[in-house]
Amino acid sequence: MMLETERPERSRVSINSMHVFAFLLVSAIVFREQIVGAVGAIPELQAGATIFLGVFVQATPFLVLGVLVSGGIAAFVSPAMLKRLLPNNEKAAVGVSGLAGMALPGCECGAVPVSRRLMDQGVPTSAALAFLLSAPAINPVVLVSTAVAFPGEPRMVLARFLGSLATALIMGWLWARIGKTEWITARVSARHQDTGRSKWEVFSEAARHDLMQAGAFLVFGAGLAAVLHIIVPDWVLEHLAGQMLLAIGVMAILAVVLALCSEADAFVAASMSMLPLLPRLVFLVVGPAVDVKLMAMQAGSFGRGFVLRFAPVTFVVAVVCASILGYVVLGGAR
Repeated sequence: MMLETERPERSRVSINSMHVFAFLLVSAIVFREQIVGAVGAIPELQAGATIFLGVFVQATPFLVLGVLVSGGIAAFVSPAMLKRLLPNNEKAAVGVSGLAGMALPGCECGAVPVSRRLMDQGVPTSAALAFLLSAPAINPVVLVSTAVAFPGEPRMVLARFLGSLATALIMGWLWARIGKTEWITARVSARHQDTGRSKWEVFSEAARHDLMQAGAFLVFGAGLAAVLHIIVPDWVLEHLAGQMLLAIGVMAILAVVLALCSEADAFVAASMSMLPLLPRLVFLVVGPAVDVKLMAMQAGSFGRGFVLRFAPVTFVVAVVCASILGYVVLGGAR
C-alpha cells in the first residue's frame, strides 16, 4: 500500500500595516513628478499640501521619539517597579502616579495596558487611572512638541500641563471616592502579558505598533487640518472665534472624534490659527484623556461598563479643567 506523499504547507504571507506603509512610500517616490504636477495645477490643493506637509514634518520627529521611549518603557520598566514607588495612602498614591506621568513618555495607546497591569499587580485603581490620564499628556515629549508648535507662547505649555494634570488627579480622586471594583469587568489581554520574549523583541514590537498606529492618526489629523483650511471659509472660523463657548465645545468634540496622538496633536491645533488659544487648549487637554480610539482600547482592557461611566465624566472634567486653568494662565491671549 502506497503512502500518499504529504504536500508541504505553503507559508502564508500576511500583509500588515508596515507593508502598506512601505508600499505607499515607494509609490509616492516613484510617482513624485506626477503627484507634484497634479497638486501644483490647483492652487487650493497646493495650499492644502503645504499645510499638510508643515504639520506632518514638524510632528514626525516628536512622534518617532515618543514611540521609541514608549517601546523602551514596555521593555525595561515594569509595573512592579512603579508599584514600589507609590505610597500606601490611596489619595497620596493618586498624586504620585499622576506626577509619574512626567517621567514616563508614551502615547495613550501605551498607557492603557500599563495601567491595566498596575491594577493587576495591586496598585489602587484610582492611582492607575491617574497615571492613565497623565502619562500621555504631561510627559516631556508632549510638552516640548507643544512648545515647538506654539513658539513664543510658553503659557500654552504651562496651561496644557496644569489642565491635563488637574484632569488626571481629579479623576483619580473621584474614583477613590465613588468608583467600584465591579465596574471593571474585562480581563487583561494576553497580548500585553509577558510571554518570555527578549527585551529587544518587546521593544521592537511595541515601538513598531505604536509608530504605525500613531502615524496613521497623524496623517489623518494633518490631512484634516489641510482640508479645513480649504473647505471652511475664513468667516466661519472668525464667527467661531467670537463665540468662545461654542468654540470650546466644537474643539472638545473634535478632539474626541479625531483621536490624534498626544505627541503630534499640538501641531494640528497650532494650524487652526484663526481660533483663540483657549479653545485650542481644550482640544489639547481633552484629546489625550478621552477619544474614540481610547474608549475602544479601554473597553477591551477594562470593560464596556467602565467606559460608559468613565469616559463621559472624564470629558466633562477635562473641558472644565482646561477652560478654568486656560482662562487663568492664558487670560485674553489669542
